[in-house]
Amino acid sequence: MARNDEQTKIIDLFAGPGGLGEGFSALRIANKQPFHISLSIEKEPLAHRTLNLRIFVRQFSVPPADYYVYLAGSISREELFARYPAQAAAANNETWCCELGKMDHELVRTRIDDALNGTDNWILIGGPPCQAYSLVGRSRMRGNDPAAFEKDARHFLYQEYLQIIADHRPPIFVMENVKGLVSSTIKGEKIFSRILADLRKPQRSAKRKTDHSAPCEYSIYSLVKSPDLAGEYDPQDYIIQAEEYGIPQARHRVILIGIRSDIAARPTLLDKTSPPAVNDVLQDLPRIRSGVSKSEDSHELWAKALRDIISSSWFEKQTPEIKRQIRQSIKATGSEKLTRGANHIRRKTKSKALSDWYQDPELKAVLNHEARSHIVQDLHRYLFAAVVSAIKGTSPKLDEFPTALLPKHENVKEALKTGLFSDRFRVQVAHRYATTITSHISKDGHYYIHPDPSQCRSLTVREAARIQTFPDNYFFEGPRTSQYQQVGNAVPPLLARQIAGIIHGVMQKYRKETKWTSSALKNAAG
Repeated sequence: MARNDEQTKIIDLFAGPGGLGEGFSALRIANKQPFHISLSIEKEPLAHRTLNLRIFVRQFSVPPADYYVYLAGSISREELFARYPAQAAAANNETWCCELGKMDHELVRTRIDDALNGTDNWILIGGPPCQAYSLVGRSRMRGNDPAAFEKDARHFLYQEYLQIIADHRPPIFVMENVKGLVSSTIKGEKIFSRILADLRKPQRSAKRKTDHSAPCEYSIYSLVKSPDLAGEYDPQDYIIQAEEYGIPQARHRVILIGIRSDIAARPTLLDKTSPPAVNDVLQDLPRIRSGVSKSEDSHELWAKALRDIISSSWFEKQTPEIKRQIRQSIKATGSEKLTRGANHIRRKTKSKALSDWYQDPELKAVLNHEARSHIVQDLHRYLFAAVVSAIKGTSPKLDEFPTALLPKHENVKEALKTGLFSDRFRVQVAHRYATTITSHISKDGHYYIHPDPSQCRSLTVREAARIQTFPDNYFFEGPRTSQYQQVGNAVPPLLARQIAGIIHGVMQKYRKETKWTSSALKNAAG
């Protein structure tokens, strides 16, 4: 795709598979693309591979026919790139598999300088890895080794982001992280207060000296709340609840918008809109089944494992309605021979929810839609939970499960006593938006049970990607475990596009203020 000087360049740090960048790239104003990602940096090789492929696709106004041939597995990635050498070279130049914090600082600075090529028409986006800030992550790390938690380097990866701000002075930056950042403490100090202070005056707080003599400061804004009369925010004001802005999951994240002090423009707030329900987002995807762990794969074996429920002792103790619906679901498993899906599976219908966003008319298949295997006991738990969810409209807690279905783990006994993690088996309720898709989905499917009892399985990568609002033609590279991790760690692209629209408005105002004169650029650079 041809570039022009009016496009705002983006440097994307800790990019993952590219969810935040996808939203900025997808924005169209008067049928023009106002943003261009000049460099995306990601350390994980498989996430970088996904990112690199997506940026290759963005070199075209529409994906080339050979892209769909690649998705079908008919040509290799190397063959695809060899057919379009100029676009492949651009994609390789615009993505970098690099671990910030370990890579030589001068090399990072030079690579960013080269990508910017002297412009002040750019923004910095991204967010440091968040495991050390997440509520669950903090609980686990503190419980295992409190001293190691205090020293965890991931607490301070934001300093790499901060250093790049100090070195390059973007007009605007967008920083994303988990909501646990707001309450995280290190040696009794609130980490969020420290981060805000550092971001406001990056030169003072950066670990390394910069080449700039003039001070550079930033104001930090929320996209969901206005400041109080004193111009201040409560820390909670920086948390965006994605379900309030059309995203089909309860994803709550900190989004910080930093605007350089020489810029008078201010961001507007996100517009609230209702999200689609899980069923609306997933119902058009092909029906598939799980496998049965440690068994030869077959529909018949899977269906028999479910039929065995009828002869179990716990089944007879259920209410007539639960028994009726379990029987119906099991009967449905025998009336349609299901496969486990695949990385590329033909589709018959099209999505109604967010169809303009998800759909690619040239894509005649569903990608990354392969179910994992579950042990027989989990199949029984999933079917029971999905049936109860369909009847009651909520996912059942552990104390609602038959005793015979409870795992024989000490933490289950503790959960029954305390109520903590009592939703160990969580159905994504059909008529509601989903719970948060996280990287934990790569470990097991217990928190991500499909609402349809007759499919009796956890969500596929594509279903998780739908809930995360990735377009259907976004292909996730690597083995399935990595695909789940990539999706779970990403920023929802549809939310990112809304943020991009607000940032574009600020950049337009800034453009009018400065007219990109050489004197303005000189003043901004110090």
